[in-house]
Amino acid sequence: MITKSEVEDLETPSGTMRCYVYRPLAAGRYPAVMFFSEIFQQTEPIQRAATFLAGHGFLVVVPEIFHELNPIGTVLGYDDEGKEKGNADKITKKLAHYDSDVEALVTFMEKHPASTGKIGSMGICIGGHLSFRAAMHPRVLAASCLYATDIHSSSLGEGKNDDSLARAGDINAELQMIWGRQDPHVPAEGRLAIYQRLTEAECHFTWHEFNAPHAFLRDEGHRYDPELSLICYQLAIGLFNRKLSQGDIPDTTEVSPDQDC
Repeated sequence: MITKSEVEDLETPSGTMRCYVYRPLAAGRYPAVMFFSEIFQQTEPIQRAATFLAGHGFLVVVPEIFHELNPIGTVLGYDDEGKEKGNADKITKKLAHYDSDVEALVTFMEKHPASTGKIGSMGICIGGHLSFRAAMHPRVLAASCLYATDIHSSSLGEGKNDDSLARAGDINAELQMIWGRQDPHVPAEGRLAIYQRLTEAECHFTWHEFNAPHAFLRDEGHRYDPELSLICYQLAIGLFNRKLSQGDIPDTTEVSPDQDC
């Protein structure tokens, strides 16, 4: 599907949150997916990922995850300075504000005229963790979490003492957990701890491990793996189609003779 994009500013308890909305150009209603970025916020690879998802029939909303700590529109670089700032922001922001952001996103997506009201979440790196937490919201039906950092170490948010893993029993959404086996940020023992906790909590989840490093979905830099990325997109789209159902199928528009090439 051809897509369009727009900007929305949502009010949250911790301030204005800039969101980037991607959706099919064709009029209709579509399932909604909140898409959480890496620590760098909405970079060009994140824009392309969100556009790709929207092109498969979803209303995709990308929030600025550190909106209260940076000027609106801030994008951090994929360099040492950007990593240092992003890693500082993730443990400066209060855990409660990550959750209140989700509440604002859910409210927005339920009311959006192009939304069916069925909501999922997806995220990469810290965004994978935020997608995991979003799955605790009762209105979120499915969550795809790619190489989610800090879940095993309970080190997200102010004080580096989050309760995400402890609260796994609060998740009613279907989880899709995707990992790179060569990812130093989530080692084997960390992945095992998460798997065991999800099993113990009787969560509904699927588990996917690939021979890949951290950030293999990012289509910029030496770690990008296009073949594995395509598999992961297919997994996520399949999950959302199954759990959120599909939205409106746009009418086929006749092509005039002078437009057929």
